[in-house]
Amino acid sequence: MQIVGITTQHEVHVASKTHKFRMNEMLVIEDSLLHEPKGEVVETFSYNRYIPMGMEKGLVDRDVLETLEAIGYDIGQDDIHLAKVRLFEEAQIPIQTGASVRHPAFEEIKHLLLTTSSTQGMVLGEIKSTDFIAETIPAELSDLMLMQEQGETRAQNGVPFIFDIRAMQQYPHIGVFGGSGSGKSFGLRVMLEELMKLKIPALVFDPHFEMNFSGKTEAAQETIDYKQRYEVFQIGRDVGVDFSALNTRDVERLLGAAGSLTESMVNVIQTLHKKKDSYQSFSDRIANLIQALDLGKQKVDGMLHDGGMTREEIARFDTFRKLLDQFGSLPPSSVKGIQWRANRLNQAGLFQQNIRAIEQSIHNGKLVVVQGAVWLLQVFSSYVIGTLYAKRRSYKDAKLQQQQSEFFPPFVVVTDEAHNFAPKGYDAPAKSVLKEIAQEGRKYGTFLIFATQRPTLLDETITAQLNSKFVFRTVRGTDIQTIKEETDLTAEEGKRLPYLRSGDVFISSAIIGRTMAVRIRLAHSTSPHTMNPFDELDQMNVAGDEELLAALNPFLPMAEMHVMQKLDALNQKAAKSWDVSEWKTELERLCADGKLKKEKTPFATLYDLA
Repeated sequence: MQIVGITTQHEVHVASKTHKFRMNEMLVIEDSLLHEPKGEVVETFSYNRYIPMGMEKGLVDRDVLETLEAIGYDIGQDDIHLAKVRLFEEAQIPIQTGASVRHPAFEEIKHLLLTTSSTQGMVLGEIKSTDFIAETIPAELSDLMLMQEQGETRAQNGVPFIFDIRAMQQYPHIGVFGGSGSGKSFGLRVMLEELMKLKIPALVFDPHFEMNFSGKTEAAQETIDYKQRYEVFQIGRDVGVDFSALNTRDVERLLGAAGSLTESMVNVIQTLHKKKDSYQSFSDRIANLIQALDLGKQKVDGMLHDGGMTREEIARFDTFRKLLDQFGSLPPSSVKGIQWRANRLNQAGLFQQNIRAIEQSIHNGKLVVVQGAVWLLQVFSSYVIGTLYAKRRSYKDAKLQQQQSEFFPPFVVVTDEAHNFAPKGYDAPAKSVLKEIAQEGRKYGTFLIFATQRPTLLDETITAQLNSKFVFRTVRGTDIQTIKEETDLTAEEGKRLPYLRSGDVFISSAIIGRTMAVRIRLAHSTSPHTMNPFDELDQMNVAGDEELLAALNPFLPMAEMHVMQKLDALNQKAAKSWDVSEWKTELERLCADGKLKKEKTPFATLYDLA
């Protein structure tokens, strides 16, 4: 391998007759004056006699061809493999054309690939095109994971990519970007497994109900039992909001998430909500006020003066009068709007639980998965993130002031479909607290991992604070442009984004200082959504047919004319409520599928097992 063509301080061209270059392959240039500079292949090309000599595009320009001929390549006969190599560090003087190029040993490029150990960092995958130094990789960095390519599982044969999570104190927050089917959710699952391995508390919002780690793959390590390291809570069933702990601003934010609030509605909340209100007392006050406003002050006073009511009725109308005296000027439509929003949240179960279980799990260093509908997660996340962040912040502020305070651990907030929680251009319930964490969270030990298919729709303030970005296959031009603006991806890497294989990722991180191409390792756990939906349909059809045949079996052989007589017994046995025509249709279908046979006799048409 030799340097050919005109060199610059940033890029050189390398040629070889025998070696086919690969993308992201690392090379060492044997130039002692420059202390053997190192670089990475960013573009490859093969040239042979079947390509017209006049071609001067891409790597094969006139300067390269002239150099190749000068150093002994036969342009007319040889297959020539070429690579454009980008240097990791700028060269101070031009690199000598004709200089030899070789593959490095692990120790020569260790500082470019690793910033921490496998026990201190997150082992996320294998750095691409590093298998050529497999023999020189030390034992402690080998056999850390299994990989999957083309549907086949293989052992690790390259350098592991280990993300230095401790460096997030200086370079906080991670963005995970990628289109549907790119491996984004799979990569997020691997990150969560590594957080559990390191016992780092995390709060995960799961709108797809897929973050369950009980199912194991062949890569599962016997030493790690994830079942003891995470908890799953559903909003309304396991966790919720303690309404009595909310201040008026919190109530505004929650009800605003259930439906946008007008200024008049905000005024209603500020007027009616009292400190330490339970949900019952707040909703009763609103319900009574609506009834009082519907009746009107004149009718309420008249009912109280007329008499003839029971003690309970007198007390109720007296409550109506007091409410009208205090809040009679509030518009009825706005009060009813607040009632509708409060009822919607209550019916979803939001006010029937609290977050003590989440707090306890975070204290225990566990991964906490919160599941629910997207709109409900948006509402709940604003409350729970705000509450936990306030506890962590209070502890750190008290410690700085040398005051006593209850310890609350640092934690990571993780969410898929992040553009729903912090959208660009409009407000969302959790957006303000997430922006605060994005800008100030590192000082308090609170970090974000945001995954989204549409980085363009994510709030720009938050996007700018994501110091590490994992970029999977992305097709939309607007999203690729956003990624280019927010990372140091080169033009060549940007062109590759729409064509990346599922599970391949560009990692652009201030922690590493450059972009690296990585293949995500095989996860230890499986998603509950891994079955192909069409396989699921086939499976259900087969199971349904088996159940139907089991119900029919006691009645076979059965004449067509007897379906009417045995209809009730058939429906009871099969747990159906079909009529005669539906049963005949199913019998014909089972015959067509070869599961029953149909025989015509002089007296009747008989159905029997095939």
